[in-house]
Amino acid sequence: MKYGQVIKGVKANDPTEEMALVNSYSRRELSADEVYLFSVVLCDNDIDRDYERFTVESLFTLEKLFVGKTGIIDHDPTAKNQKARIISCKVESVEGKKTANGDQLFQLTARAYMRRTQGNAELIEAIEAGIVKEVSVGCSVGHTVCSICRNDIHSPLCSHQKGRVYDAELCFGELCEPKDAYEFSFVAVPAQRAAGVTKEYKEKDMNDICKSLTGDRDVTLTKDEAMSLKAYIERLESEGEYAKAYREELTDRLRTALREKGVELDYVVENCILNKLSVHETQSLLKALSRRERKVITQLGEAKADDIVGNTEFTI
Repeated sequence: MKYGQVIKGVKANDPTEEMALVNSYSRRELSADEVYLFSVVLCDNDIDRDYERFTVESLFTLEKLFVGKTGIIDHDPTAKNQKARIISCKVESVEGKKTANGDQLFQLTARAYMRRTQGNAELIEAIEAGIVKEVSVGCSVGHTVCSICRNDIHSPLCSHQKGRVYDAELCFGELCEPKDAYEFSFVAVPAQRAAGVTKEYKEKDMNDICKSLTGDRDVTLTKDEAMSLKAYIERLESEGEYAKAYREELTDRLRTALREKGVELDYVVENCILNKLSVHETQSLLKALSRRERKVITQLGEAKADDIVGNTEFTI
């Protein structure tokens, strides 16, 4: 999942060590009484609501990338929404629990702190009361691998759709090679794109959109995706007009070349033949008809190039 939750500390951490980590980020020495420390599960390797999951290898990369990153509210990256900071991260195996596809469950757990101030008092109380507990993460990954064909799910090599079942196997995307971690956020509804989850993944390209349109499920596009699709269709229409004009020009040239070679066909039959030719076929036939007979002057007079066989030392 690309989301997690604030959890109770199961194992006591060394307070001296943790305060040393806290003070490595503060400009002045903070005392334990000034700081609120808590544990939070950032993400794991289970399949989430977007039919995506981090690989275990990705979790270990994020383990390093998330240290020092900030905790904000609703993924709104403003200074006033900065509430916490991560001081340490650790990938842990969750004993007795499996992912939706039967793998061992691993989760990325972080320790974070926030200042005990009047402004943070309400948030701290909500965390302690279990009201504010859900979080989601903001990060970027190198690519997303299709669980069915193992190709990049955004590439033309993949024809599968996340969330669909192929031969009794669920299709989902594996988030691989994390490039950066931005923040974690306290949210009301985690792992919902419409709610503002900002884990950075590639926006749908035309291949993704076209694949989604071929399915039997309802398709929802963002405003940017709809605008991109509209521009793509307009570009295809424009290119189609140019292609149509070019094809007509080639066909007229081929018709003329046939006339010059003395090929006379019924107009209807001729149109039927020419309209079935592809652009490449039309070009090839036109090239063949336009090729002139190449003549060579020899000591014996004129001859076609194809008639000259063997001894050519007298060719001038």
